[in-house]
Amino acid sequence: MIRLARSGWLLLAAALVLAVGGLALLAYPGHEATAQTEKSGKIGAADKAGKSDSTTRAGKAGAGRQPPVPVTVARVSQQAVPVRIQAVGSAEAYATVAVKARVDGQIVDVRFREGQEVRAGSVLFKIDPRPFEAALKQAEANHQRDLAQLAQAQRQEARYLELLQKNFISKEAYAQYKTGSETAAAAVLASKAALENARLQLEYTTIRAPIDGYTGRIQIQKGNLVKANDAALVVLNQVHPINVSFSVPEQALPTVRKHLASGPLEVEATPPEASAPAVGKLVFIDNAVDTATGTIKLKAAFDNRQDALWPGQFVTVSLKLYEDKDALTLPSKAVQTGPNGQYVFVVKGDMSVELRPVTVQRSDGDRAVIATGLSKGEQVVTQGQLRLTPGTKVVVKGGDRQL
Repeated sequence: MIRLARSGWLLLAAALVLAVGGLALLAYPGHEATAQTEKSGKIGAADKAGKSDSTTRAGKAGAGRQPPVPVTVARVSQQAVPVRIQAVGSAEAYATVAVKARVDGQIVDVRFREGQEVRAGSVLFKIDPRPFEAALKQAEANHQRDLAQLAQAQRQEARYLELLQKNFISKEAYAQYKTGSETAAAAVLASKAALENARLQLEYTTIRAPIDGYTGRIQIQKGNLVKANDAALVVLNQVHPINVSFSVPEQALPTVRKHLASGPLEVEATPPEASAPAVGKLVFIDNAVDTATGTIKLKAAFDNRQDALWPGQFVTVSLKLYEDKDALTLPSKAVQTGPNGQYVFVVKGDMSVELRPVTVQRSDGDRAVIATGLSKGEQVVTQGQLRLTPGTKVVVKGGDRQL
């Protein structure tokens, strides 16, 4: 029994060993496949890493060869440029008249609109003329009376002169009639003057514009009583022509006087937002320098036919002194300002740019006049400077060729 029991245990142990071995054989091919998959994944990752490194190296190589920077350029030109003095001025009416009544009375009519342009002689106001018409008639009657008395006195003088010549009367008697005739003649002159004054007073009831100009606000309306030489009824401003007053530093006075002695000096006045300046002539230099500001006042006259200038308006004034015949100019936008002063980018023959310091003498509109640093015909960059450094290659914007 004992031997049989041992034999059974041995058989059971052998069966277990065989089962475990079979399971191990079944599991081994899957493990090999997994290992192969992991190996393949590592190889793929290495390939990707290699391709990425190649792309990065290619990008760095491309970054070392930057394309030309597109810019716009202009040539330095030599031309005549006027030398000017710039200032700020104000327009002033050529003449201003405060219209007043010259006789007392009531305003019965207003013949214009506020702000209307009127001509010299145009009727502005009417004052009630009836009192002055009556005074005129009285003056005419007095004059006619005096004329009649003069005629009578002259006839008497002539008659007594004949009597004197025949020695019928004394000289003293004739002298009385002669004096009476002269007195009557003087009375005629007095009444004639009174008659003319009455006519003048009647004429003053019609108030006319003394100059061409624009009317302002009506100060005293129709129906009001006015007094002679009292408050202004309206103010007239003459703007054809018109003046512009401005001041320049006293240091410029000798230069202005020097060139003014050679002929009239041209002055340009530009109102705000005007498309073109008005052109006039310098007509006045003040007789003294303002010691408080160190400036001297000048005045220019303009035809102002288009009403471009208006009294009280601030304008930009440009006084032309003379012309610089051979000035080197370029667009002002080509000039840049850096820590060391002003400079431009000059385009060289190999299409690279050079940073060139320059000295700007003055500006005239959108042109800069260069004193030093450039030569006639050189090309400078006018747009695109922010992307440039010395040696940068450039290409003309909008063109097919490099300059």
